[in-house]
Amino acid sequence: MKKFFGISIWLLIWFSVQPMLAQQGTQLPTLENWLQEYRFFGRSVRGINSMSDGLHYTSLVGRGTIIQRSAYETGLAVDTLFNLKDFEETGIESIDDYSFSSDEQQILLATQIEPIYRRSFTAQYYIFNRDSRKLIPLSSQGAQQLASFNPKGTHIAFVRDNNIFLVNLNDYTETQVTFDGEKNKIINGAPDWVYEEEFGFSQAFHWSEGGDKIAFIRFDEREVKEFGMTMFAGQAPELSSNSLYPEHRVWKYPKAGEGNSIVSVHVYDLNSGKTTNMDIGSETDLYIPRIKWTRKNDVLCIYRLNRLQNELELLSANAMTGQSQVFYKETNAAYLSEEYFDDLYFLPNGEEFIWLSEKSGYTHLYLHQIDGKELRALTEGSYDVTEFVAYDEKEQRVYYQSAEESPLQRGIYSVNLKGKKKKTHHHEAGWNNVQFSKSFEYFILTHSTANTPYTYTLCNKKGKKIRVLEDNQALVTTLSEYRFNAKEFFEFTTSDGITLNGSIIKPIDFDPGKQYPVLMTQYSGPNSQQVVDRWSFGWEQIMAAQGYLIVTVDGRGTGARGEAFRKSTYLQLGKYETIDQIEAAKYLQSLSYVDGERIGIWGWSFGGFVSTLALMKGEGIFKAGIAVAPVTNWRYYDNIYTERFLRTPQENATGYDENSPLFFADKLEGNYLLIHGTADDNVHWQNAAELAERLVQADKDFEMFYYTNRNHGIYGGNTRYHLYKKKTRFLLENL
Repeated sequence: MKKFFGISIWLLIWFSVQPMLAQQGTQLPTLENWLQEYRFFGRSVRGINSMSDGLHYTSLVGRGTIIQRSAYETGLAVDTLFNLKDFEETGIESIDDYSFSSDEQQILLATQIEPIYRRSFTAQYYIFNRDSRKLIPLSSQGAQQLASFNPKGTHIAFVRDNNIFLVNLNDYTETQVTFDGEKNKIINGAPDWVYEEEFGFSQAFHWSEGGDKIAFIRFDEREVKEFGMTMFAGQAPELSSNSLYPEHRVWKYPKAGEGNSIVSVHVYDLNSGKTTNMDIGSETDLYIPRIKWTRKNDVLCIYRLNRLQNELELLSANAMTGQSQVFYKETNAAYLSEEYFDDLYFLPNGEEFIWLSEKSGYTHLYLHQIDGKELRALTEGSYDVTEFVAYDEKEQRVYYQSAEESPLQRGIYSVNLKGKKKKTHHHEAGWNNVQFSKSFEYFILTHSTANTPYTYTLCNKKGKKIRVLEDNQALVTTLSEYRFNAKEFFEFTTSDGITLNGSIIKPIDFDPGKQYPVLMTQYSGPNSQQVVDRWSFGWEQIMAAQGYLIVTVDGRGTGARGEAFRKSTYLQLGKYETIDQIEAAKYLQSLSYVDGERIGIWGWSFGGFVSTLALMKGEGIFKAGIAVAPVTNWRYYDNIYTERFLRTPQENATGYDENSPLFFADKLEGNYLLIHGTADDNVHWQNAAELAERLVQADKDFEMFYYTNRNHGIYGGNTRYHLYKKKTRFLLENL
């Protein structure tokens, strides 16, 4: 369960922005300013791709029609590598994404991208040869997925119709590698829905370093149960073929306690045309959340995770014979977080690897021998490393992001293989990210705080600031026209002795001698964080301008405070999260400037689950609540996510039922608005429909609103504006 939908392109980010310094402008921010005029959206540094020399980068300009090469040092364009105007006969309107072959003489262009699920998409790919200046379709047999060069630049592999194909770049001949792929039955080289959503990847095939082998995961989902939803004609977009008879879409969706795809791992050898099965053991009720080539020739690393997700084994498999053995094993009393599965790095010597682990009680970096023996902890202390950023092979330094200075902030550090740490130059308090050029000669530092917008600064490897790429001064100027207050941070201790972090935005012309209604906003999901020293600006500021105190509290289960705090909700998802929001409301009631009879709460997805429970278990402390796309019974949600935190319903029925809103419908107190999209493939509309029926039978009055054909993000056309207008009106009338 994730909060945002998108196709990942490096540094292609739009930031919704929140309070800077308190402003003395004349206007109040409105929904129209935010969602129709887009006044409060900052600029980012988009689509910068480092070239191999580390001195130049490429970017898409001209509304996606030109690939331009520029120098890091000056920022000036050096030349144009591709221009669509030279190929007007193709009818291509723009480029959505692109990648280079290893020698950078060929460019793979992605056009006409069509999303499938959160990360997956199909596209029409083209190959541009910079020497011959020819532009050739990758395939004429239909849209493709996941097209990628091999490391030698001699072939491209892609997935189409659940099968893997190869294109030889010498003569552009196409070869089919697998033949059994079929919708809702067999998938080769791409994950099924639940793997993509909950293990966070869309590509399940990888080239060997030699470029002559492809390792891939095969998903046999024939026995996985299906879930369906109805798609109507709609308008944005319009599905005209559904105008009289709506379409019924069906896909494989394994719910909690139900069966998964049976997975297997294979290696295809381009030279022999032979496919070899890798030995992953006889157990089929398990997960293979990643495969990754090691630095040793023809040795594949396979992640083998048990169904309970508390035992992970790393296997080394011989790509020629398929024989495998375990070289590293890690267990956990609760679960092993999938968020760290990409943070395995094999060193060039082929004898060591770096791994991110929670085994000390906090998340830290470790150096291991290739046989799994731990050599040393590279980082240590009572704080979490939150991201493995990069490894500089020349300098033998690991760059990482951590919450060392505060759970609310992120800093950038580096450490060598001996464990000697240093802070990155120009690292300031607040929220920091960094992106390096391939040679590590340059890096882009992104920085913001809760009250200052994002800035993007180019620095050289010594930390010298070269220039500011974007300071969002235009946004600052726009915000100077408006009246709003800065975000402030606080902490309080619950009746259980738990210290929680919170933030507050006060109304315009705040008077501590008056009393104000409160709107609490939260997500509350495992390892999430909303109380952070990072810039954002949106609906909360608009509601503050309407006279509400906007309060956010990160309860137990949220991130950057160590494993014990993060996993305290294990086996009883929703219990402590709800208790902590109720405790926060009681704390707010103790403040002299809070109208204790007018406290509301809202949330989306997991946040909607918690806001619903808060109205049912809060004994009337909340006057109003909104839930957007909430889970109402974890039995309805997918098994990978749900069982990670609750185990199966068969093992832990009380953990599911004691915190399911379905079983507490008769306890609902306060004004309640339930919102859901009818085409939500993630948290199904079933959740809202079943809760509505329970509330009706309990004779509870409530409001319900659905959005036709909308997925978990509820957007498209006028939809997002309508949604927030609906929420605003409900609160103005009921809180």
